[in-house]
Amino acid sequence: MTFFKSIGVIAATVMLLGSAASAETRVTYKSAKAGSSYFQMAVQFAEAMKAGTGGDVSVTVEESQGSVQNVMEVRARGGDYVFTTPPALIGLAQGGKAMFEGKSDPSFEGIRALFPIPSLTMHFVMSEASGVTSFAQMEGKTVLLGSGSFGAREGAKYIELFGLEGKVTVADSELSNAVNALKNGQIDGFVTAGSYPAPNVIEAAASTGVTVLSLDPDQIAQTKRTELIIPAGTYTGQDGDITTTSLPVVAYTTEKMDEDTAYLLTKTYWETKADMAGDAAWWAGVSLDMLSNITTQIHPGAIRYYKEIGAALNDAHM
Repeated sequence: MTFFKSIGVIAATVMLLGSAASAETRVTYKSAKAGSSYFQMAVQFAEAMKAGTGGDVSVTVEESQGSVQNVMEVRARGGDYVFTTPPALIGLAQGGKAMFEGKSDPSFEGIRALFPIPSLTMHFVMSEASGVTSFAQMEGKTVLLGSGSFGAREGAKYIELFGLEGKVTVADSELSNAVNALKNGQIDGFVTAGSYPAPNVIEAAASTGVTVLSLDPDQIAQTKRTELIIPAGTYTGQDGDITTTSLPVVAYTTEKMDEDTAYLLTKTYWETKADMAGDAAWWAGVSLDMLSNITTQIHPGAIRYYKEIGAALNDAHM
């Protein structure tokens, strides 16, 4: 082989390697605090994208301080940014309302949904020893709400809405102590919000025996939250479905993301969801029906996939 032919072979090899490298799609996924269930979901999502695309998609998971921060960062991010937040926050950001008052930005109008992820699900967990099977029977009981979390705020709201304020003793302790306190009889129940099946509810049901309370239609209407059914058999001793409320959570990007990338992320997500559910049961609770929880536009790349599989979309999604 001559010198010039060798140079030609080397150049062709470099071009091929460069082409292969450029084929990799890099995405940043920002979700929640490290150690939380939603951060764990982000890690699972990253692994699923790598496996499902044969390494063509590389996802970097970033820790977040919360959903509001995730939305605010849209202002400085590019087309590789994916983040999670409840759908209601997108509407507030685009309208410059509530926590976004005075912080409006044109980039918020470009936020586009990709797919739903497990919802924050309310659990009112009462020990079998308490005998409580309905909210009315909580009167005179001691319940742990924790502090500072969505579940704690929502639990306090429901106690007030259902006429139990001043009739229930709220334990002064952190939610991390709930299962031990329930076992020891220090509390009659606790309130937690997380994607189901919730680890602390699994532990309490298996070790102590619990009843997770259902809400009736009137109670659900009072909360102004989304109804969610926890199927029978999710927790030890749970013979029937549990009707409760949830705060939907969705993965978003912006219109800066190209259509092919949004299509690939969405397609791979749904096609690997069953595998993810084999590792973590909370993914099994996600279905295409939850697209109805998305109240703003879906990315055109994701819409392409949903149309291919015949998923139901509405006018707000277009």
